[in-house]
Amino acid sequence: MKEIINQKNIASVKATSFESADALVSRLTNRKDAWIHLGIPERITYLRYCLDGVQKVAAKWVEVTCQAKGIDPTKPLAGEEWMAGPMIILRNLQQLIRALEAGGQPKPKRWSTRSDGQVVAQVLPESLMDKILWMGFSAEVWIELGKSPTQGAIYRKKHALGRVTLILEAGNNLSLSLTDTLYKLFVEDQVVILKMSQISDYDGPFVEEAFRSLVEDGFFSVVYGDAALGSYLCHHPEIDTVHMTGSDRTHDAIVWGNTFEERSHRQAINQPLLTKPITSGLGCVTPVLVVPGRWSKSDLRFQARHVASMVTHNASFNCDAAKVLVTAKGWEQREAFLAALHEELAAIPTRKAYYPGARERYLGFLDQYPQAQPLVSADQECIPWTVIPDVPPVVGEYALNYEAFCGLLAEVSLDVSEPGEFLAKAVNFANEKVKGTLSCVLLVHPTTEKAYSTELDQAISLLRYGGIGVNIWTGIIYALGVTTWGAFPGNSLTNIGSGRGVIHNTYLFDYPQKSVVRSPFRIFPTPAWFATHKNLLQLGERITEFEANPRWSKLPGVILAALKG
Repeated sequence: MKEIINQKNIASVKATSFESADALVSRLTNRKDAWIHLGIPERITYLRYCLDGVQKVAAKWVEVTCQAKGIDPTKPLAGEEWMAGPMIILRNLQQLIRALEAGGQPKPKRWSTRSDGQVVAQVLPESLMDKILWMGFSAEVWIELGKSPTQGAIYRKKHALGRVTLILEAGNNLSLSLTDTLYKLFVEDQVVILKMSQISDYDGPFVEEAFRSLVEDGFFSVVYGDAALGSYLCHHPEIDTVHMTGSDRTHDAIVWGNTFEERSHRQAINQPLLTKPITSGLGCVTPVLVVPGRWSKSDLRFQARHVASMVTHNASFNCDAAKVLVTAKGWEQREAFLAALHEELAAIPTRKAYYPGARERYLGFLDQYPQAQPLVSADQECIPWTVIPDVPPVVGEYALNYEAFCGLLAEVSLDVSEPGEFLAKAVNFANEKVKGTLSCVLLVHPTTEKAYSTELDQAISLLRYGGIGVNIWTGIIYALGVTTWGAFPGNSLTNIGSGRGVIHNTYLFDYPQKSVVRSPFRIFPTPAWFATHKNLLQLGERITEFEANPRWSKLPGVILAALKG
């Protein structure tokens, strides 16, 4: 593997020349038809090679990523990178192996049909082991209304010709590039050239090593460079499709042009600059909808810690980071909850703002909202966790239309007090006034959920989001793999929102609409994504080892590490 670290700093890898990129694309082109004709047993062999590859590089990869993000790799917080990276990739690989062993049509635990005819697949828990690991959790994938609940299209009917896809990486999450790659290869039947983000190009050599078997056999390549290389490859005649993660602004620059004038003109005449099929996973101003109810003091504290962790995980450089907290103005415990949340945020150490443009975005929000309240002091390398009180719930509001992508949380109140009315208004608010359709969170006390079960079910049905977490941060929907990750279907190229298409989806559903994950209101033991977890590093290492080869003998070690959190 290429050496990428000197004694003190992470060294950047060498940029790929256009000529070298041409050669890599040509090699993929020559192999794309071989890939679509590759049988399931051979594909499983590649997945097993990748399992071994990820395990071999995992420890060093996490160490380097921690170094880049300002995290001590020997401290508990390093566990976050274990679970956001190798753990998710290994889990994804194991699930794809099981899916292919089932002929590309793995059987969900249960199918059901809602009163309106919409089909729902239960995908968690899948087994007794799941019930122990995910005690009290459940997950569903809802199929698009009116569509067939079919699975594994490429394993039922092969494409006539192979395709080469370009993946443009965002650089904020260690697992994204590899799970995107796996999806394009094993679910959409496309060979892949991955352009690493310059933000995290140090990931590239680990990616190449982990997937070496696919690289050596001409089904996968990695390139390094700036936006010019990305643009060159987007328009390369041998690239058939494009997939990207990032912002809607980057997407529109690729599809419609770099300047406002060019984009406007091209959209007006419906003449995109990029005419190839493009899928995308883009940002979202992620709302957290807090249903009013009667909460105990410990309930208030737990959920305050929960929301604070949704803000601070990965220094808030997540597309599923909490960005808008929505409460009922008439909820008698509203002020107590906000006070507890502010205390929890103030107690969490600031983190290195490693993602480019964070300070400029942060200052832009401060210009818009002079009432913003930094809750902790921060040096120039960090951005303080900050709340913005009393943001108006109106169409066009700045904080509802621009994803901060840093540690900012807007606080919105709706003029209601009763849970049923709140659910109705909160759904309308989230659907109509908040930008993005990637994921959202509902926090609802079990007593309230029981009393308003019909209203809650209706709210989940009406929410136009690709991932809905009920009492759970939606980062878990991303991590599970058996659930889908992507925007709610229906975005057009001219109004891209949170993107088009999905990833993960290891049940290979052909027409997924949304994934819904439910958890207990109070989760025990301390959730692994909580910023206050005391034993996160050991838990991260153990659960990564478990996901690489799930065995009953490994389960006690995972549980013990979790209990020490």
